[in-house]
Amino acid sequence: MPRLLENNRLGGQKLQRIVYTEEDIRRRIQEMGAEISSAYHAADRLLLVGLLKGSFLFVADLVRAIDLPLQVDFLVAASYGAGKKSTGDVRLLYDPEASLRDRAVILVEDIVDSGATLNRLIPRLEARSPASLEICALLHKRLVTLDREPRWVGFDAPNEFLVGYGLDYAEDFRHLPYIASL
Repeated sequence: MPRLLENNRLGGQKLQRIVYTEEDIRRRIQEMGAEISSAYHAADRLLLVGLLKGSFLFVADLVRAIDLPLQVDFLVAASYGAGKKSTGDVRLLYDPEASLRDRAVILVEDIVDSGATLNRLIPRLEARSPASLEICALLHKRLVTLDREPRWVGFDAPNEFLVGYGLDYAEDFRHLPYIASL
């Protein structure tokens, strides 16, 4: 049984329940890696662009599950601050340095919630002329209609504030190997 509730109280916040276990996550990422591997070829020059900070564990596990040569870069966008609700103000703090031109690019997102981050980033990435641009999200709450829906989704997530496996609350709880509700 995972170390959970009583051991994970930070800043006055207490975990309520495990939503996705470590094994659930591992199994689904292996499936997604196989799906992505079958969708591309080495000649596509695959580039995964991870959206930091929340996707860092997901990106690390996903790239190891993809059976193709690929490159990885990151971008940093912020919309939450220290709260449990998106501010709606998406700030881009770091742009990927890798060239996207004529490459198959997958934007890797930890969770699709308000959609504001993706709706702001997609046009910016498309302006760099990738051969293709797809989205891979570990979690999708299905609360909004996006300008572009993710091609790969790990789990349809409940409308709860989720932490763990890279997801945080005011920078806490990222270290958990599972995803829990706060």
